[in-house]
Amino acid sequence: MASQMTFASRYRSREEIETLLGSIFKWALILMFAIVTIFPFYWMVNISLRTEQDVLTNPTRLFPRPEDIQTSLHPVWCWLRYGTDDLEVNPDLPEDCVDVFNQSAFTIVLVEQGFPPFIGNSLLVSLVTVSLTLLLTIPGAYAITRLRFPGRNLFSWAILAIYMFPAIVLAIPLFAFFTKTGLRGTLHGLIIVYLSQTIPVALYMLRSYFLTLPPDLEEAALIDGCTHLSAIWRVTIPLSLPAIASVALYTFMIAWNEFLYAFLFLVVNPESWTLPLGLERLNDQEVPVTALMAGSLIVSVPIIVLFFFFERFLTRGLTAGAVKG
Repeated sequence: MASQMTFASRYRSREEIETLLGSIFKWALILMFAIVTIFPFYWMVNISLRTEQDVLTNPTRLFPRPEDIQTSLHPVWCWLRYGTDDLEVNPDLPEDCVDVFNQSAFTIVLVEQGFPPFIGNSLLVSLVTVSLTLLLTIPGAYAITRLRFPGRNLFSWAILAIYMFPAIVLAIPLFAFFTKTGLRGTLHGLIIVYLSQTIPVALYMLRSYFLTLPPDLEEAALIDGCTHLSAIWRVTIPLSLPAIASVALYTFMIAWNEFLYAFLFLVVNPESWTLPLGLERLNDQEVPVTALMAGSLIVSVPIIVLFFFFERFLTRGLTAGAVKG
């Protein structure tokens, strides 16, 4: 009896040790992953909040000093409030807002490098691309999953065929076509290119999600007198909001961050540049590295904010509808 108890206690001890080791290994992996993903972003924030002189003299400083943060953020406040640091332009400028824009990496980017038009162009292109992608792919995915027509199965798998080709292969004929048609250097031409990239994968994502929805709900709506479009609006879209949010976020990220096509089609017209092109211009020896990090932060923050917003939205369960027996 005593030997059985000893064996059981040893077995429990071994199980506890294995559980402890597994827990340590798990948290070690989580910590390593967090460091690899979070530290580069933190370092970008750290560099952007410090002065160029401090970065050059103390390149490994892990935390910005309070005076450096004040020096970096105060010119931004002056820019937002007064729009200038030139006393001749605005005689009512307070003394602490005179000739301060060159002291902050953020105002160097926003004022001297002219980033606000780039932000506006990127926002316009991204929002229009998301809107048109959803407008075209929601009924398209519905048709593929619910309607019967010849070649439906072939079409449902062929929508991703465009991704068999590298982007640079498609860029060459698109560049020649857009040059001849006069669309090169225009934002609407870039939107057309982005739609050709986002629509196939959005169709595939929504199609996969629509297949998980019970068709009984839509059939009941059709029996009650709804058309296919009203059934999509009243039944399919409310149940598919998490998938639609995922597609919208994915499409926005593509349009916001894409560089290759923006460079090919917009480089001839600086007034139409988007944020990736403006950020590339900061990669110059004459521009402080603090300004490059500030520009990178301006590009990254909207995506991070949108991700956290949609992540909270996506955690909601699909409990809005059910088939009543």
